[in-house]
Amino acid sequence: MSNIHPTAIVSPTAKFGANVEVGPFSIISDEVQIGRGTVIGPHVQIDRWTIIGEECQIYFGCSIGNPSKDLKYGGWRSYVRVGDRNVLREYVSISRSTVEDGATIVGNDNLLMNWVNIAHDTVVGNRTIMANFATLGGHVIIEDDARIGAHAAFHQFVRVGKMAMAGACSKFVQDVPPFTISDGHPARVRALNVVGLGSSGIHPMATLSPETIKHLKQAHRVLFRSKVDFTQAIGRVRSEVKPDEEVEYLLNFIENSQRGIGI
Repeated sequence: MSNIHPTAIVSPTAKFGANVEVGPFSIISDEVQIGRGTVIGPHVQIDRWTIIGEECQIYFGCSIGNPSKDLKYGGWRSYVRVGDRNVLREYVSISRSTVEDGATIVGNDNLLMNWVNIAHDTVVGNRTIMANFATLGGHVIIEDDARIGAHAAFHQFVRVGKMAMAGACSKFVQDVPPFTISDGHPARVRALNVVGLGSSGIHPMATLSPETIKHLKQAHRVLFRSKVDFTQAIGRVRSEVKPDEEVEYLLNFIENSQRGIGI
């Protein structure tokens, strides 16, 4: 059984799991799917073709699945897919994909604070936290366990690596390497996210071993403090730092960056 407020407007083609709650004056459009135990607050709009997982909390004024703002979008079917146990605070907005049958994706266990905006074709991983007014342009990728500061703004196609921290009120036009802290106008890499690599909180991060953190520190000094180009620095890291899966992940991220790295 679901608990739907009598003032809510719910399409007969919407599908609900068990124990879904829909608050006053919310609008649930055609072909929406909402998983078990999800709670939708008042004045929420969930637009057509949106899929929301289980045990999510969606607060006042959110707009999920609104049409892509990309001028190439022609109204065809596309999706927003939101995973399980996500918390979307007041006025979060998530736009569906520009691509026919494509999707804007939010994973599991994310906390999106007030006024976070996620544009079309963006992919957000798991256990991320985005503070108030964080703004993601189209096709942005936010990997697992990232932390995004308030009012941070991301250019289209920027990628933020796992366990990275993006500073508040910063402008991101280049990729943010995993395990690092970036900040500025435009942002550049400032430090290794040492505290975050071993921390836990409301949404615990996948903590790394002391040995891996040691190797990442060594790699960071070579990559971002030695004042040699990345091709030389990556070669030095592979020859000087003990082989480590996370170090190799960092190196591959830099080698495959499409927008470059701010240093």
